[in-house]
Amino acid sequence: MNRSILADMLGEEYEILEAENGLEAVSIIQKHHMEIDLLLLDLVMPEMDGFEVLTVMNRNKWIEDIPVIMISAETAPAHIERAYNLGVTDFITRPFNAQIIHRRVVNTTLLYAKQKKLAGMVADQIYEKERQNTLMIDILSHIVEFRNGESGQHVIHIRMLTELFLQRLVLKTDRYQLSPVDINLICIASALHDVGKIAIPSEILNKPGRFTEEEFAIMKEHTTIGSDMMEAVPVHGSEALIKVARDICRWHHERWDGRGYPDGLKGDEIPISAQIVALADVYDALTSPRVYKPAFPHEKAVEMIMGNQCGTFNPLLMEILQEVAPELPEHLQTRDDIHTTQMELRTVAQEMHHYEELSASERTLQLLEHERMKYSFFAAMSQEIQFEYTVDPPIVTLNTWGANRLGLKETVMDPLHNDKARDILSEESTEGLVKALRGTTPAQPVIKYQCKTLIDGESRWCRIIARATWSADEPPQYTGAIGKAVDIHDSQMKLDALERLASHDTLTGLLNHASARKQIVQRIEDRPGSQFAMVIFDLDHFKNANNTYGHIFGDNVLKFLADRLQDSIRGADIAARVGGDEFLLFLEYGGELEPVISRIYHTISGSMFEDFPICLSMGVAPTDAVGTDYDALFHAADQALYKVKRSGRGRYAFYDESMRDMLSVISPIEGSSDAGEEAGGEKGENEP
Repeated sequence: MNRSILADMLGEEYEILEAENGLEAVSIIQKHHMEIDLLLLDLVMPEMDGFEVLTVMNRNKWIEDIPVIMISAETAPAHIERAYNLGVTDFITRPFNAQIIHRRVVNTTLLYAKQKKLAGMVADQIYEKERQNTLMIDILSHIVEFRNGESGQHVIHIRMLTELFLQRLVLKTDRYQLSPVDINLICIASALHDVGKIAIPSEILNKPGRFTEEEFAIMKEHTTIGSDMMEAVPVHGSEALIKVARDICRWHHERWDGRGYPDGLKGDEIPISAQIVALADVYDALTSPRVYKPAFPHEKAVEMIMGNQCGTFNPLLMEILQEVAPELPEHLQTRDDIHTTQMELRTVAQEMHHYEELSASERTLQLLEHERMKYSFFAAMSQEIQFEYTVDPPIVTLNTWGANRLGLKETVMDPLHNDKARDILSEESTEGLVKALRGTTPAQPVIKYQCKTLIDGESRWCRIIARATWSADEPPQYTGAIGKAVDIHDSQMKLDALERLASHDTLTGLLNHASARKQIVQRIEDRPGSQFAMVIFDLDHFKNANNTYGHIFGDNVLKFLADRLQDSIRGADIAARVGGDEFLLFLEYGGELEPVISRIYHTISGSMFEDFPICLSMGVAPTDAVGTDYDALFHAADQALYKVKRSGRGRYAFYDESMRDMLSVISPIEGSSDAGEEAGGEKGENEP
């Protein structure tokens, strides 16, 4: 009743979403939190009360974007204080006054709209500042690379590799205590690792051959020159970025065993920032062309690094390299992280500008609705059970088609303890799936899992493909999964249908010629020494059926003929439509062949389809007379068929040596209305 009253008050100005309990409210917020401008929340509710909803909103940081007005008959000061502590914007007691409700809703949405607009202006300023800073570093790095004759991709690759290695490092160990801020600083500073080369003579820098000892000594100076340049930066020398850049410039050629330069540091005496950039630098140098060498393949580069051919590295970093090696080439082909970050910041800034005083951009809402419509459509078309699972709160959201297939609601609360959900997936299968998902990592989040599932009331094997979702915290926390479940039986049926479509004639349902050939060759190989016969036949005067009654009638004649053929042969015999009105039969026999052929011939020939008499001309080639080569058998049966055609049709004939050269001398009878049939039937009509 309260929801109905509020909806009547606000429905003319706002689009209303309603939830009848706390769990349903959380589910709706989860789906629509980017669109919701205000939440009116009760305190006492079934399933999950208002405080629990606020706790979930805080945990997921939804409370930062969605203002909450609590409306409740609970007026105890402790309740009101707790509500404000959990982030509500306003607290209204029941019974409420319509005018007061309306005014407070308007005031709250106005306040948040202005806050969003201010946040947009700040985002623009941050974006522009970061863009300019990054641009200046890129320009300086590019100047160094330009002198060095390297491509502009080297700095980008170093930054991407550095970020990848660092992200994997913090997942693997807490030994280096790296925060997200530290990682960002190292990635930015990595672009300056070779800045000291700006002072190295170009004839040494770009020498295609090996360095002399004197030249190498000069080249090594770029590390100390770079660090000196960083230390000499006026005013900002104490800035964290400058300190990290100085460490990387000076020590990115140090090696784990102490045999690097310029200071011969050993082990973890080398800052982890320099260790990471050194590994990234070596990998990219190996896989990129240089004036003194061509590019090595990815596999060779990894092998060389792992084999200590490029100096020694931290064993922990070697483990990381081995783990990420399969994804490195693809990782470097994606957009560089600088441009990705810029695009993301630009998108945020643009979206902020769309906010008006009282509502979100109409265009944004339309786009969201369009995407949701596309998702629903493709989900239904794919006929897959698609799902999204969140750990906190524990909710499974199913696509409409999948929910109907499983007999569940689209939103399932607490699925691990829901009786209907537990009927669908056994406790053992559920535990196995959860264990598989929790065993993933942010870098390798995808699992494949097979189990029995209750679908349409039947127990069926199902293949689940899912991607675990992880938070951006340090360390990352498992938050749920998205995925799909595919009925293996249905999938196999679809595959079988596709295979049948590829191997069978669509009109008659018989094998097509190519598939029949494969099966015949295999049959001959599997049963050496057996007696086989190839039979080729076609319909006499079939052209009359097409000309008199039309091609639809002709198609029905061919289907009738195929059915009669199937009725007259054994299951092991191979029957196919070769093309037009020409058919093929391959059979195994023992003893006399003639009675078998006579039975098949007279079962089909002499029958009637409506007013059209079925009359066949048939050629037979036994392996005893021709051999087991497929082409020889087909050719011989074809010769016997032509013999029948030449002698008046309406019978069958066995191949003999007198027919060997017949096809080379037969030509259509000039002026005959059946010239096409003399040459073997109307192969241009009724084609599959």
